[in-house]
This record gives sequence, C-alpha cells and structure tokens, in this order.
Amino acid sequence: MKKRLGGKPSREAFPHVLRHASLVTSKIILGVDPSLRGTGYGVIRFEKSSPVALAHGTISCPKDWARSRCLAKISQMLRDVVLEFRPDVCVVEGLFFAQNLKTAIIMGEARGAAMAAIAEAGLDIYEIATRKVKQAIVGYGAAQKIAVAKMVQRMLNLAEQPAPDAADALALALVHAQENSRHGLNAPKKL
Repeated sequence: MKKRLGGKPSREAFPHVLRHASLVTSKIILGVDPSLRGTGYGVIRFEKSSPVALAHGTISCPKDWARSRCLAKISQMLRDVVLEFRPDVCVVEGLFFAQNLKTAIIMGEARGAAMAAIAEAGLDIYEIATRKVKQAIVGYGAAQKIAVAKMVQRMLNLAEQPAPDAADALALALVHAQENSRHGLNAPKKL
C-alpha cells in the first residue's frame, strides 16, 4: 500500500484540510452573557444529540472596582476558559436596545472585552438575540431568568440550578448547538 501511495503524507499532515460539520462527532461551544459586574460563561460539548456541560460560572466584579479593572478581569478569565476547554466556537448574547445610554455604553464595553479575548484565540464568534434564546429554551421570548435557569438545568441534567448569568450563557451555547444540528437552515449571525 505504501508503494502505491508513493510515500505521500497522510491526511493528518495537512492540518488546513477541514472536515465537513456533519462529519464532526463532537463540538465544544462557549456561550458568553456579557455584563460589567456579572459576565456569565458556559461551556458545553455537543455530541450528536446529547449536550454535556463542561463548565459554567459567573465572572463577578465588586461595585467598588473601576470599570477598567472589571474589563481586564473579564478578558483574563475568558482567556483562561478558552485555554482550558479549547472551544471550537463562541456564541454571545446579541445586542439589545437600552433606554439608558450610559448603561448601553457600559454593556458594550463588557461585550467588547469578552469578544476581544475570544477573538485573540481565533474562534469564530456568533450572536443570538436574547428573545430568540428564551423562545428556544423555554418556549416564550419574554421568559424570566429563573425559567431559563430551570430549563437549562433540566436539559443538561445538572445537579444544581446554575446562577442566572451562567444559565443564560449555557442557554446560548445550547441554542447554537441546536441551530447547527439543523444543517444551517437558520444560521446564526457570525460576527
């Protein structure tokens, strides 16, 4: 067989050759729900049709911290999560329309700090609107955070209910996995 191939290198020697998404049996997805004082993150592994939670938590910053210190912590913690779990893709909460301009700017700063840290790792980043996530997880686009947390706990078979921001991040990852398992009929927005 080796003579017939003429000493050609195996496919593994070509790391740039990508496999079609339908051939990939496992995919690790990082979900991020950015906020200055409580950025939620969740990491799931999606194997065929059964998702498994690998990690989740909230990057908390005390109220007396300067914004710059919070942004640095968000970036560093997400870099650590990416290094530890090596996700294939990231999904963040879509932009919302805030009544208060100052709140919108602060939320944008937290989102930017999170996205910059993730983009440094070379991950593709997608966004999904909050109402779409709630609709997909709970069945109601204006569902309360507690309802999302309960459904995420049930869907991932978690022993305890995740904190609200972590539950939102896990919900983002779950919805992204569901949408991609449908062969791209309703593709999420890539940033």
